[in-house]
Parts: sequence; C-alpha cells; structure tokens
Amino acid sequence: MNINVSKTGFTAIIWLCGTLLAFGQRIDLKDLSAFKNPSNSWSLAQNVVADLNAENVLKTTKGEGILVNQSTAKKAGADLYTVNEYGDVAVELDYLTAKGTNSGIYLQGNYEIQIDDAWGLKNATSSNNGGIYQRWDDSKPEADKGFGGVAPRQNASKAPGLWQHIKIIFQAPKFDASGTKTQNAKIIGVELNGVLIHENVELFGATRGAAGAEKAKGPLRLQGDHGSVAFKNISITELSDIPKSDQRGGADPIYIEAASNNMIRSFVDVVPGVRSVHAISVGGPEKTAYSYDLDNGTLLQGWHGNFVDATPMWDGRGNGTSRPLGSITRFTKKPVLAIAKLANDQAAWIADTAGTGFRTKGYIMDKQDRPEFKYIINGAQVTDAIKVMENGQGLTREITINKPSKDLYFLLATASNIEEAGKGLYLIDDKAYYIQLGEGTAKPIIRNIDGKWEIIAAIGTRLNYTILF
Repeated sequence: MNINVSKTGFTAIIWLCGTLLAFGQRIDLKDLSAFKNPSNSWSLAQNVVADLNAENVLKTTKGEGILVNQSTAKKAGADLYTVNEYGDVAVELDYLTAKGTNSGIYLQGNYEIQIDDAWGLKNATSSNNGGIYQRWDDSKPEADKGFGGVAPRQNASKAPGLWQHIKIIFQAPKFDASGTKTQNAKIIGVELNGVLIHENVELFGATRGAAGAEKAKGPLRLQGDHGSVAFKNISITELSDIPKSDQRGGADPIYIEAASNNMIRSFVDVVPGVRSVHAISVGGPEKTAYSYDLDNGTLLQGWHGNFVDATPMWDGRGNGTSRPLGSITRFTKKPVLAIAKLANDQAAWIADTAGTGFRTKGYIMDKQDRPEFKYIINGAQVTDAIKVMENGQGLTREITINKPSKDLYFLLATASNIEEAGKGLYLIDDKAYYIQLGEGTAKPIIRNIDGKWEIIAAIGTRLNYTILF
C-alpha cells in the first residue's frame, strides 16, 4: 500500500460557491434571449444523446431546457455571448460533449476553461478538459513569454454523452481611473464533477482565443466553433466578496495511491445517512477505481482520478470511513442485493438477505492481482469479477453462477430514468453513466416499480456487462 501525505485548503471555497449560486441568476433556456445574436448552430432541445461510436455527433429531441451547439468541420458554428456582462463572478453549469469534441467556457469572453473529450486519459494537460490556457507574465525573460497553460490537478472527466458539472469562482482584473490594470485576473477555484482541479491561478493576460482587450466586466462566452456540445442549468452570480480558502489547519490528509493494483477495506458512505460497513475499494494504474459492498454483492460507486483519502479512518481515533479522491459516479443510493429470486420479472425486488441464505465468502485474487468476489445465495455459488478497463474508461463485470435457475435475476441499476442509447446500450439516471450489455446476456427488463425505474436481467449461468462513466 502506497501512502502519500499532503495539505490542501480549498474545500470551504467550493462549499461557499455552491451556497452562493442558490441565489444566482439562472439563465432560462426556454429561448435564446439571454444571448447576443446567436448563430444558427445554437438551438434548444428537450433531450440530447451522443453517439459513442461516431465523432462529433449529438442527436437531439425538440423542446427546451438544453442549449445545444452543432458544429462540424464543414459547417463551423460560432461562439455565444451572454447579453449581461460580469466582473467578479461565480459560474455553475452542466455540459455534455460529443465524442472527440472541443469547446470552452470563457470568463469575460477572455479567460478560457477548456472543454474537450478527455475520457480515460491518465494525465490531462492544459489543453484537455478543465485545463486553463493562459499567457505567461510579460515581466519574465523573453524565453518565458508567450502562451502556456495550467493542467487540471487530475482528470475528473466523464464519458461523451454524460452530463458533467463545473463550478468556477473568478476574480476579474482591476483597473485604476486612467484604465491602467492594477491587478491581474485570477481563477480562485474550479471544481469539476466534485473534484478540485484549480486553485488560485493568476492570469497574466487574456488566454488564447480571447475576444478582446482585458476589462473590468465582460460577458460569459461559450465556444461554438470547435465541435458539438450541450449545456444546461447555467447559473451566474455576481460576487461582492471573493470567498477565501479555509486555512485553519487540521490534520494532514492521508492519501492512498494506486500506482499499482491496490485495495483498502473501510466503511463507505454511499449517500448522506447511508453507510456500507463492509466495503472494499479497488484501484490501479488506470486511475479508475470502485467500491464494493461485501454484504450484498453490490457495486457502490466508481471514479476517475486519484485513489482514496483515508484521513477520516486513520486520523486520531477515526470513524472507519474512506472516500474517493476522484470524480465519483454512484451506482446505487442504498446497498441492496445484486441477485434476487423472483416469482416473475415484475415482482418487487427482495428487500434484504432474510430467507436467501446469503453468505459472503470474501474474494480470491486473479492472475493480475485483482479481486474476484464470492458469495452464496439461494443455494447457488456466485463469482463476481469486476475489472477496470485497460483504457480506464469504465468497469467490466462478469457474474457466474454454478446452479442456474430461471427465477434468478440480476439488478443492473435502479434510477430516476433509463434511456436506450443503442443496441444493448443504456443511459442511466439522467445520463450519469452507461450500461453496455455483453454478448450472450439476456435482453434486460426495464420496469417501473413503485415509482422507481429498474433494469434487471435473468442470469442463467453467466451475465456480463460494462459500465462506462
């Protein structure tokens, strides 16, 4: 086990940002009136779906609520500017990219936070998703002048076609009465998909692709000439005070790395108030990891980025919990049995292990030093083999059972909604992640039980699928 200890102090800024935005201006996407002269590459939609097998393709459903830009090499779109202009500001929004796409969010039209398809990259650069293009300080020697950039601290990106959430706190440049700049602009903080990726980045000038000279106020600009992208839930808050990071100190964080295959047993908080007390987290060099509940055979969550923060478990007396350091995708809100014996495919899922004869048998290590989980349920022996994909884009899962029975079903997901996105491909929980069924897996049943959508499948002797996130 590799342990790295380091300090950080930005949590309070991001938390405050979320509070401030509750009172911010939400752009109403019933029309395009909040924007200046939108080109015909921009439109509104009720739904949008990416094609994982085709570059730069977004399929839309007419309606409102989602802002979509369709831009191609043959017919490039144009950038979109808000009517209103802003100085110090907090911006929060959701965006979704097509495969291989490129776009950006420009504060004041001049300072870019990069958007692109960085799915599965181990090490993102300043030109990848969440990166900052910037001009270096002109006071430096000639060799150091020009454009550079700041890479995100880790790659917190999700797959094309999935909603990604970004929060930005921006401090505008300051000018005296004569118009001379007295203070550079600064990115106070950026949080992507729940992960801090930038803190206190000074911008020595407008970034590459700037709309014009630096100024005290400017519009929010969405790049529209580099690829197809969609936005929703755009909130903008003008700030009277810039939030400060919490530097009160405290324990040094205890971070566990996974440069090679690594595991840690701990409690895992699935959602507030719901805790798995027999969980294991597994990570490796792909910079993709997951947590598994041994009491139910449930895959709890997966994440891209760094491995585990064990501070809550090991600092002082500790509370037994660890938490992911990357961008989390939760696969369940409550640990429930992955396998159930049902009278028919519309029967309610089993509430707990009572009467099932469930017994965990721990796990064995495969040839690549990764765990395969074992348990007994309804008299059948189950092997649950979860593997991180080599490209880091998700997880593969194979369930094998020694005593097949036509009334044994596997719970693939419970969600607020489930969309079919292609043959054997499903979007889960408002585009939080994909499920791709493997060859030979029975056609799943999508059902609504007591107001909750579920996707289940008969197991037979073997069931395999991939989770992409």
